Amino acid sequence: MPGTSATKAVSTTDPPPAAEELLTESRKHPGRWAGAGAVLLVAVFLIDSFAGAQIDWGVVRHYLGAGFLIEGLGMTLMLTLVAMLLGIVLGVLIAVMRLSKNPITSGVAWFYVWVFRGTPVYLQLLMWFNLALVFPMVSIPGIYSARTVDVMTPFVAAALGLGINQGAYTSEVVRAGILSVDEGQVEAAYAIGMGRLRTMYRVVLPQAMRVIVPPIGNETIGMLKTTSLASAVGVTEILLEAQHAYYVNNRIMELLIVCAVWYLAAVSVLSVAQFYLERHFAKGSSRPLPPTPLQRLRAAAGRKPVLR
Repeated sequence: MPGTSATKAVSTTDPPPAAEELLTESRKHPGRWAGAGAVLLVAVFLIDSFAGAQIDWGVVRHYLGAGFLIEGLGMTLMLTLVAMLLGIVLGVLIAVMRLSKNPITSGVAWFYVWVFRGTPVYLQLLMWFNLALVFPMVSIPGIYSARTVDVMTPFVAAALGLGINQGAYTSEVVRAGILSVDEGQVEAAYAIGMGRLRTMYRVVLPQAMRVIVPPIGNETIGMLKTTSLASAVGVTEILLEAQHAYYVNNRIMELLIVCAVWYLAAVSVLSVAQFYLERHFAKGSSRPLPPTPLQRLRAAAGRKPVLR
């Protein structure tokens, strides 16, 4: 305006001194380094403790390849597979029933979850194994009949006990996954003529798998360790085989360490399988896929990982 002093031009190209200092000054993280040092000290202490412990590592190496422990590990893996398959089938069925608008169907599903999630799995194993005390015969009229004690072998009792118990937990995981799918997807499927059942397995479940797979993978790893309870009904899994051995030779800690090694090896394989399964079902989402171990190695070597 006339009569006023001219305004001095301010340059916007050069950053102010404060911003310049922020850009050039590196941040210090004393807490981070202190935490890393504490972790390192604990690790050194544990390694030194085990190195000086009265453990015969030669015995550990000897029993790592023992045939009876390998057979016990095979029984553990077989029981895990059968129980999880039963649990997943029951879990999907019960989850769909829980979401039904029929009060009887949803009520029965709720009762199933309430009973089998509310009682200890150890108790359920014992009840299945002693089923012959209340039901001496198992029969399908006109088709099959047998004594319950012959049918309910230790493996069958353990598989039913673990699988049916797992179904109660899996149903809640599946139900949460189904509810995470947008209702518009279901309405669109109905609009093009899909029925309820086809919509469920062609539209809803494939999208819900992104939510379902991580906890189911975690439950599978948990089931691998829970199979140790099957020794209560006489299933000779790896831990029971180790107990039979150390009752004779008194090498308790050595054989328990061998069991721990095999459990960790099995869990590692399952963790890798879970990672790739999660990565498979994450395709099509807006988030980038997590890098594979090979891509991580390439990135560490200075090569840019390829995300697919």
